[in-house]
Amino acid sequence: MNSFGGLLQTSNLIGGKWRDANDGTTIDVLNPASGVLLGTVPNCGEGETRLAIEAAAEAFADWSRSNMSFRVGLLHKLHDALLDNCEPLAQLLTAEQGKPLAEARGEIAIGAAYIRWFAEEVRRAKGEIVPAPTADRRLMVTRHPVGVVGAITPWNFPSSMLARKLGPALAAGCTVVAKPASATPYSGLAWGKLCQDVGFPEGVVNIVTGSAHAIGGAIMASPDVRKVTFTGSTEIGKVLIRQSADSVKKVSMELGGNAPFIVFDDADLDAAIEGAMISKYRNMGQTCVCTNRFYVQAGIHDKFVARLKDATEALKVGDGSEDGTQQGPMIDEAGVKKVEAMIADATAKGAHIVTGGKRHAKGGTFFEPTVLTGATSDMQFATEEIFGPLSAVFRFEVEDAAITAANATEFGLAAYAYTRDIGRVFRLNDQLEYGLIGINTGLVTTVEAPFGGLKESGMGKEGGSQGLDDYLETKYMCVAGLDG
Repeated sequence: MNSFGGLLQTSNLIGGKWRDANDGTTIDVLNPASGVLLGTVPNCGEGETRLAIEAAAEAFADWSRSNMSFRVGLLHKLHDALLDNCEPLAQLLTAEQGKPLAEARGEIAIGAAYIRWFAEEVRRAKGEIVPAPTADRRLMVTRHPVGVVGAITPWNFPSSMLARKLGPALAAGCTVVAKPASATPYSGLAWGKLCQDVGFPEGVVNIVTGSAHAIGGAIMASPDVRKVTFTGSTEIGKVLIRQSADSVKKVSMELGGNAPFIVFDDADLDAAIEGAMISKYRNMGQTCVCTNRFYVQAGIHDKFVARLKDATEALKVGDGSEDGTQQGPMIDEAGVKKVEAMIADATAKGAHIVTGGKRHAKGGTFFEPTVLTGATSDMQFATEEIFGPLSAVFRFEVEDAAITAANATEFGLAAYAYTRDIGRVFRLNDQLEYGLIGINTGLVTTVEAPFGGLKESGMGKEGGSQGLDDYLETKYMCVAGLDG
């Protein structure tokens, strides 16, 4: 078995020790490009999760009171270890998730950048002295780590999504119990190995794989877990929010999306096509900020579609580990069937397939990158997240109609628009109901800016100066009797 530089771990990290499931059961992990078995991971549940929470709670007492310089130093070491091991980590990520190796390398790099960002940003997590109403008092506002954090991460970005949670949690002085997705557990376990290697104390970082229901249930039920951070579907997010009420946990939720991509007649067509390819086909369309709906103004519609068709047909489909691959396999058969169902629904209602539209000749879960025109609001993808390589193009006439259509969804994560009209740019900022807005770009994520949605796309922010907020509690102290 390829050990990927010694980073492929087949046990769970609990309290500084590598352990298997109590009953010895395991979960198979397959390469989605080949179907080959990569290995197994423990199929843990409630009992093992409780042990991890106990370890994290015990470690919190010292870690939360440790010198900030000590925590920052470890985070910088972790950042360096990620970059030093970028290639084996990227190869491991591609093997279990399927994305092209170039994208996997980028994911490792931005994960390291998040760690460095929060190592620096925690130095600015300041309190304040509030002017007192009387001379005999001093009013102080201070910030403190929230406690044990439960982190649940998805399969589409199994490394960088964990970075966005571990970085602020560890910087703030919290300890973590992380549950990676069962389809892509090795990237999460590799973080545990690197944290151990660079010297994080036992119990500060714990990684548990297995039943999402059992592990998530134990995390939500435990009064020792004071904050839960989740990236995944809106459906599961709502369940976790409800469960959080019993112990009044802090929660941050990065949930589903239905991103509109609006192209106005005055757009730079070259830039719009470049942005469309990035925002639609990155990770085979399997990202929460992927374009779900293209709204193209009538005057530029046909030119845009022709150029999008050419660019889509030029994508190289193959195993993500092969040089030049731009589109790997989808994660599983369920994802393929969902895209097929959406295409069938759309064509039955009058849409036209411009290119693609079916499973790829390579077999397995490979799917042809697809462009479809004649999209309308009654089609399934108008309100549901595609999560696959399907470009659905809607035609519109006037600005107000595009904005109304773009907002006609319960989701509010990411939106994109291409225009040279500076007045329109500010109207879009005012009127688009989305937490992330890209103007003349299809790639907006950066460590320096807050990432998070509006409406049913979630709550809380990851990244930016705001990314620390959910990992800190605010205390107010009044000191009286200072008049001598």
